Amino acid sequence: MTAVTLAGAEADPRRWLKVFASQEALLAIAVIGLAIAVGLYNPRFLAARNLSDVLLGNAYIAVAAVGMSMVIVSGNIDISVGALIGVLATISGTLAVNGAPIVVAWLAALVAGILVMALQGVIIAYLRIPAIVVTLGMLSILKGGLISVTGGKWITDLPDSFHLADIELFGVLPFPVFLMILVTILAALWMRYSASGRAIYAVGGNAEAARLCGISQPRTIVMVFALHGLFAGAAALLYATQLRVIQSTVPPNLELTIITASVVGGVSILGGVGTVVGSTLAAVLIAEIASALVFIDVSPYWIRAVQGVLILVTVIADILRRRRMAGV
Repeated sequence: MTAVTLAGAEADPRRWLKVFASQEALLAIAVIGLAIAVGLYNPRFLAARNLSDVLLGNAYIAVAAVGMSMVIVSGNIDISVGALIGVLATISGTLAVNGAPIVVAWLAALVAGILVMALQGVIIAYLRIPAIVVTLGMLSILKGGLISVTGGKWITDLPDSFHLADIELFGVLPFPVFLMILVTILAALWMRYSASGRAIYAVGGNAEAARLCGISQPRTIVMVFALHGLFAGAAALLYATQLRVIQSTVPPNLELTIITASVVGGVSILGGVGTVVGSTLAAVLIAEIASALVFIDVSPYWIRAVQGVLILVTVIADILRRRRMAGV
């Protein structure tokens, strides 16, 4: 056996070990392991209806987390996404109830999401105002505006054709789950293999080095926020169509759940690192934990504490990893 062959044989186990130690693999193992553990304690947890509800009821969070992951990878943050999803859902539902073509009601949420997020991206990129400040201001505007305009009234009598969440592809695959998988795959491939996708990592990892390589940081940030708005619009449609009524209020703590999914999914809060596959798996895991708490007779309100612990543990692990790589 040649030296080259021996080297390849020795390197191969290390390569596979690295794959199985990745954030995505660990999350997948956690999702499966938790399902088995809770299922052994309470077999009803593994009922097809419950597992379906976990995925269907939280697919919109995974879709929104894809856009949030891009934003965080670029070195920014957005805390207005929860309020925006509530506003977009209300806009789409109101149009549908008032007789607008269903396609128009759907497209309105997507276009409005892109415009609002692109506006924030322009302010952040060209006026150089920190993203946390801009999105905090937008959060207040959207939340206050929604309550002022709607008075908190629910939207009812939605047309049957409006409900995207009721669609099943090939008679077996719910549309929200299909969209979650499709968005994750396309976004992952785009970020990994396209020049514009790789630019997000470059800007988030080292903005000055990216500039010297000819990458425009302002344009990249605006692009990222516009895409984030598109995914927020898609998430709003899934959120609006999963029930027969739309609550004209901002979903409580939704932005925290979306950010948690991104960070726990392996996206570094410091920017430049992470994948959307991890954020989707983390969104599924968080939804699974919330459901598991009910089946093991623990108050579901503990899910907020669990999210906080997950964020702290993930951020600390990321900082320690960066220090180790830097030799500090």
